[in-house]
Amino acid sequence: MRTLSPEPGEADLAERYAYPSGTTWLRANMVASLDGAAQRDARSGGLGNSSDRHLFLLLRGLADVVIVGAGTVRAEGYGPVRPSAGWDGLRDGRPPVPPLAIVSRTLDLDFDAPVFTEAQSRTIVLAAGSADPDRLAAARERADVIVTGKNTLDFPAAVRELAARGHRRLLCEGGPGVLAQVVAHGLLDELCLTLSPLLLSGHPTRILDGPSLAVPSELKLAHVLQDDNGFLFLRYTRSR
Repeated sequence: MRTLSPEPGEADLAERYAYPSGTTWLRANMVASLDGAAQRDARSGGLGNSSDRHLFLLLRGLADVVIVGAGTVRAEGYGPVRPSAGWDGLRDGRPPVPPLAIVSRTLDLDFDAPVFTEAQSRTIVLAAGSADPDRLAAARERADVIVTGKNTLDFPAAVRELAARGHRRLLCEGGPGVLAQVVAHGLLDELCLTLSPLLLSGHPTRILDGPSLAVPSELKLAHVLQDDNGFLFLRYTRSR
């Protein structure tokens, strides 16, 4: 990839996407078509390419924990995070891979799936207090469970709990419903958005799927990268 803004030239991705030090920072990584679709054939993976996949894996290597919704785990066929080429030096002093933190209201998850049984870093489940006790017990056998909130997940409390466990560099991979909740709670510090050069039309989901925000969340452009196939890689950070 090469940098279009702020200064043109070849991009050092690890440097460009390094987390700020000394703070808890929640980054989201999403992909969208030119007309705003966040999915193609019900999967976000249908919008990307090899450059997008490379960045996807790099951002995982930089993170302490990867937050993802249960619906995305099912739709995208998530497995556990595995070490990737290009991670040399990225995880010095940390576990070989970040754990997944799966957001689930109903705990409708297959706890015998590889995302739990083959995880190098024990998978985390983020649940609300209203979750079925039997499902909670099953989750605790296969995962570390964090329960916050009564009827719905208390996202701010969940982020504080993750940070207390040493997971201060957070990466949210969606889906759109989870990201909408993150934004609604004012937790999003950074959005990494891959712009895919496709037009899909129809009525697909956007990268946020939730009620309208009373006060729009305003971000500022940090950089723009481009690959040789017309994909743009946008990085926005919170306006302070």
